Amino acid sequence: MPEHPAVVRVEAALAEAGVVTQVVWLDGAAKTAAEAAAALGIAVGAIANSLVFLLDGEPVLVMTSGAHRVDTAWLGERVGGTFARADAATVKDATGQVIGGIAPVGHPEPLRTFVDADLAGYPEIWAAAGHAHTVFPLSYGQLVSITAGTETPVVPPAAA
Repeated sequence: MPEHPAVVRVEAALAEAGVVTQVVWLDGAAKTAAEAAAALGIAVGAIANSLVFLLDGEPVLVMTSGAHRVDTAWLGERVGGTFARADAATVKDATGQVIGGIAPVGHPEPLRTFVDADLAGYPEIWAAAGHAHTVFPLSYGQLVSITAGTETPVVPPAAA
């Protein structure tokens, strides 16, 4: 089994949180939710896409269903702030991971996290494990727990 420092940190964080799961190494990179879903043979909505944004200048993590895009203006209104895309350097600094493989955990410091309520509709969801070739399964409840995330829709109801 290959090993990567970011994946090792994710596995350690999952173990510390009591999440019993197995990191899966994919044959190819899965940098998008669609690529990950195709590699796993599952619905794209069951992919917990990890996106780093700046909320009023501070890095935050948004765990969103792969079935849609975060409506940053709408979500900003819900949480009382302004969202902007984080650049690659900010993402790496905040998570210790690179875009395309960002896990919900294993970061240098915990990030304020918003978890897309639409993910609750799947009995099993999959998230990246710190590298673009890695994913792991977990439940919605586990995702909320390990991230200490705020459960919220990330798109208006009509767009979901």
